Amino acid sequence: MREIGLTVVLLALSNVFMTFAWYAHLKELDSKPWFVAALASWGIAFFEYMLQVPANRIGYGVMSLGQLKILQEVITLTVFVPFAVYYMKEPLKLDYLWAGLCMLGAVYFIFRAQ
Repeated sequence: MREIGLTVVLLALSNVFMTFAWYAHLKELDSKPWFVAALASWGIAFFEYMLQVPANRIGYGVMSLGQLKILQEVITLTVFVPFAVYYMKEPLKLDYLWAGLCMLGAVYFIFRAQ
């Protein structure tokens, strides 16, 4: 159980870096050439990978590959929605709720007893 908790924490932290690497340049570097944004994103993504790779290695020891992937997607949505609303100032949409419910279905099917 400790491995799952550590995997979740590392994936959540990794996802914060990933979300900023993928999307923050749309707000912060919108007036710069795309290659400047790409270089900045690569720099941020380094820290994402430094957390994501050990998280996946730890998690793969106690979860299947499919379970690990669905866990990652749930964490991605959990990190992305606050980022979109609070950092990017996007409106909170009911579609995020529907997407979350779909993800709960995915969690059910991938984690149910074999």
